[in-house]
Amino acid sequence: MGLPQFAVSQICDWLYKKRVANIDGMTNISVANREKLKSKYEIVLSAPVDEAISSDGTKKYLFKVGDGYVESVFIPDDDRATLCVSSQVGCKMNCLFCMTGKQGFSGHLGAADILNQIQMVPDNEKLTNLVFMGMGEPFDNTLEVLKALEILTSDYGYAMSPRRITVSTVGIIPGMTIFLEKSQCHLAVSLHNPFEKERAQLMPVQKKYSITEVLNKIKQYDFAHQRRVSFEYIMFSGVNDSLRHAHELVNLLKDIPCRVNLIRFHAIPNVDLKGCTEKEMLDFQEYLNDNGIICTIRKSRGEDILAACGMLSTKKKNEE
Repeated sequence: MGLPQFAVSQICDWLYKKRVANIDGMTNISVANREKLKSKYEIVLSAPVDEAISSDGTKKYLFKVGDGYVESVFIPDDDRATLCVSSQVGCKMNCLFCMTGKQGFSGHLGAADILNQIQMVPDNEKLTNLVFMGMGEPFDNTLEVLKALEILTSDYGYAMSPRRITVSTVGIIPGMTIFLEKSQCHLAVSLHNPFEKERAQLMPVQKKYSITEVLNKIKQYDFAHQRRVSFEYIMFSGVNDSLRHAHELVNLLKDIPCRVNLIRFHAIPNVDLKGCTEKEMLDFQEYLNDNGIICTIRKSRGEDILAACGMLSTKKKNEE
């Protein structure tokens, strides 16, 4: 637009450091150049249109995006505050256990829509960590997610450490590969069953990108140092909780420096799956730990406001 080169750093400073609400607020840019910018651009910040607060302090925020809505979840935990971010309106993956998948897919979020969730939650100044584990499959929207990650981690942007950001996937190999090449953020893979045929009954993506192929790709990258890969494992009673499953999980993951996060299943309508007991989860965890796989049981947060894992859905809101 004919602006001087140094205007780039000025604009970024206003957008991502000072978080200005409009172009007129960029006061060290000349009035003439601000008018040029305003002729083509505007800063659009969209506050949440609704919020719900859980008894455990978790907060769920609803954002309007185009003709639809997405949800973000703020999770405070002692000196850590995590925001669970959405990347799509709905989801195409249709995993059996997930309400987001049940609502279908309505559209991708642009990088601006993703960043808006982070900048506009009321608790944004408290945030220490981000997880792309909200609505949608991040690697079905790889380029926009990567744009957002670059701005979040760059010195010219929010300057967050990539070690404080985790991106989750069901195993979309092309997008995951680009992410592994272009970003240093952590990776989380939704595994949920170590046996291919059984996993396919829970996760249709298994038929296109098998967990064996996903793991073979992951083995090509270095996760022995600062960057981490973790595997998410929702436990379903009588489905994936046996010694046979634990043994196969050890076989699958023994050559990958990783962590397994066991997750309680939160019942959703019209799905005939049940969660495991606390003892069953502890026994499963103990077996993995005893056999060289670091395993934790993730705290369940926000279930009473439908903010827990697999419960995000804006279907009703989208249809209004």
